[in-house]
Amino acid sequence: MNKDQVKGTLKDMAGKVQEKAGDVVGNKEQQAKGMQKQVEGKAQKTVGNAKEMVKDARDAVKDAKR
Repeated sequence: MNKDQVKGTLKDMAGKVQEKAGDVVGNKEQQAKGMQKQVEGKAQKTVGNAKEMVKDARDAVKDAKR
């Protein structure tokens, strides 16, 4: 797991909390900000997943050359 995966997951979770808090108090702006954080978090996690896949592929190529 790399830092983008961790940060993305945390940002997604924080967005869910913020969205729910906005829902509870009836604040549409906080709900929207929470949804925005979720999107950003999911995107960051996707970048992290791609980096991890590249790393794994690079490691597999190195292992195959041995």
